[in-house]
Amino acid sequence: MNRESPAFRLCFRSLYATGRGFSFPCDERGRVEMDGLSDVMRANYLYARAMVGRELASPVVEAGQVH
Repeated sequence: MNRESPAFRLCFRSLYATGRGFSFPCDERGRVEMDGLSDVMRANYLYARAMVGRELASPVVEAGQVH
């Protein structure tokens, strides 16, 4: 996975706050390379996965860079 300019991102959108959520670099199938994430990003990714259905919507794969 190219960390400089990922072609895809996995986006978890907030269920309650428009414009809020998390995004992570991934491949076209939504697979995130956890070993390539910083400690903070890895913790946020695990949190986002755990909060699906509670605070966050199911993730979607989008083309483009992670912000």
